[in-house]
Amino acid sequence: MPSLKDLKIRINSVQSTQKITSAMKMVAASKLRRAQVEAEEGRPYARSMERMLAGLVTTLPSLEAAPKLLSGYGDDTNHLLVVVTGDRGLCGGFNSSIVRETRRQTAKLLEAGKNVQILCIGRKGRDGLRMEHRERIIDTLEQVTRAGAQFGPARDIARRLRNMFDNRDFDVCTIIYNTFKSAISQEVTTKQIVPFPVPEAGEEGAEEPDISGALYELEPDEERLLGALLPANLSMQIFRSMLESYASEQGARMTAMDNATTNASEMIDSLTLTYNRTRQAAITKELIEIISGAEAL
Repeated sequence: MPSLKDLKIRINSVQSTQKITSAMKMVAASKLRRAQVEAEEGRPYARSMERMLAGLVTTLPSLEAAPKLLSGYGDDTNHLLVVVTGDRGLCGGFNSSIVRETRRQTAKLLEAGKNVQILCIGRKGRDGLRMEHRERIIDTLEQVTRAGAQFGPARDIARRLRNMFDNRDFDVCTIIYNTFKSAISQEVTTKQIVPFPVPEAGEEGAEEPDISGALYELEPDEERLLGALLPANLSMQIFRSMLESYASEQGARMTAMDNATTNASEMIDSLTLTYNRTRQAAITKELIEIISGAEAL
């Protein structure tokens, strides 16, 4: 049985940990409010951009003259997975869920005979994948969302992906991130961003552009519009994934720290009860020894 000193030290240690988890919970909660608003406000713009592009694509006579960001190079051998995680832990299953989905997608592509490369946005993605896929990780971008999700870094990442695509470093790019649902719920999302996926008619999730039977004259022509809109859409989709991921991370961390604080309170109560029982047993033992000694005299 541990001594009274050991129990006291452990109680103090758990109390110190509880103060840290409680502070981290409050910090995550304050960041979550703003991150949630930004994520929710970014969704309509990203969806409208996709619908506009899908409607514009339907006016093309063929994809032969379309930009490569739309038509691709006619091959899907080389795949790039962009994995969006956090740089810190202590956020429950936020990072591990992304790592599991990345492993599943990688195994699926390798089984189909594809070549897979991985670009990690966030240190935890690299840490979770480097044991199995170290040779496939081409780079890790750290501290991208240190001050929150910003459009500047998303635009730089999109520019890098476009250069890689132009150099034929990959044929298909897919981004994996957590979509924010609530503080206790995040949904792992896998989305192709290069080439731009055009939903076919009747496909699940496809949205028909609402043009109300109107006829449009486009100026300049469709190819030039797509040449300007496709890079902007790529930047927006990456920015949206960063917004969703940042909000999900703060929600997961707030929930995890709340659970940790509650568990610490329960552990302190249990240790305090054990401490009091041990202390009472020691006092009782001393009294018995004193009484026994007095009777022996």
